[in-house]
Amino acid sequence: MSPIYTALAVLVTFIWGVNFTFIAWGLESFPPLMLTALRFFFTAVPLVLFLKPPKFNRTLFIYAIGTFVMQYAFVFTAMHLGSSPGLTALLLQIQIFITVLLAYFILGEAVSRMQIVGMLVGVLGLSVIALNLGGDMPLAGFICILIAAIGWSFGNIASKQASKQASEKAALQERQQGTRVSVAPSSTGKNKASALSALALVVWGGLIACVMLTISSLTFETDAWQMATFTEASLKSWLSLGFIVYISTLIGFGLWAHLLSQNTASKVMPFALLVPVFGMVTSVLLTGEVVTWWKMLAMMLILSGLLLANVKMKMKRRAI
Repeated sequence: MSPIYTALAVLVTFIWGVNFTFIAWGLESFPPLMLTALRFFFTAVPLVLFLKPPKFNRTLFIYAIGTFVMQYAFVFTAMHLGSSPGLTALLLQIQIFITVLLAYFILGEAVSRMQIVGMLVGVLGLSVIALNLGGDMPLAGFICILIAAIGWSFGNIASKQASKQASEKAALQERQQGTRVSVAPSSTGKNKASALSALALVVWGGLIACVMLTISSLTFETDAWQMATFTEASLKSWLSLGFIVYISTLIGFGLWAHLLSQNTASKVMPFALLVPVFGMVTSVLLTGEVVTWWKMLAMMLILSGLLLANVKMKMKRRAI
């Protein structure tokens, strides 16, 4: 990638890493389900008035439920229960391994030997965390993050199916039109359309998630729904909510979608390995999280596993 795209990729992963600390600050004033509902309310409104909605089907609902409702509701709940921002950012990356397995069983995608090795190394890192539960990672928080990772993985599969359906529809329309245009304009147009479509998927999926999360919060956090919760919330929590919505979700996702539209996924996705690194570093600096030997060991194992899988996939594509 060019230097500017590399810098943007690092910036996005930094934003997403820091985001876990802002979540912790937001939870100081709001309960987890309410904070998650507020996140997606402001993510969706007012953009739903300007973005054309994607096709409402089962894929969209699975994406919204998995990526937004399950992932963020359980991540926010885990941190509310005491999981540290750094460990949460690290443990959540297990979703990549789960996505590979789901793609194998649901989509029939091949799994390379190195991906299997990477997953085994990642499981070792997961085991290190499991053997040191308590303190920064309570058992309930550990379970919540695993559920969040599973939800995100199902959302990844749904997103992939939605992209495939959109591509097939575009190809069919092009064949029906029976016209050919120059390569450069067509490619640029498709890239812009792809990025805009991805943003619409987030905004409208966020609207669905907001409705479901608001109902859940009203059911399980009834006492929190009073004016005092909002008037007495600290400025730090409100600013944190603003960062989560506008910087992490809209700007972060928008830049990531742009990167994916201008570069191959194999060049962009490995940068996601920086998210738990930035998450741990910023948690140490901003919240005083203590770095222990087992946290460093778990991080090295999980990131090594992810790196092994990504490197093999990249080499395999080049060989073809």
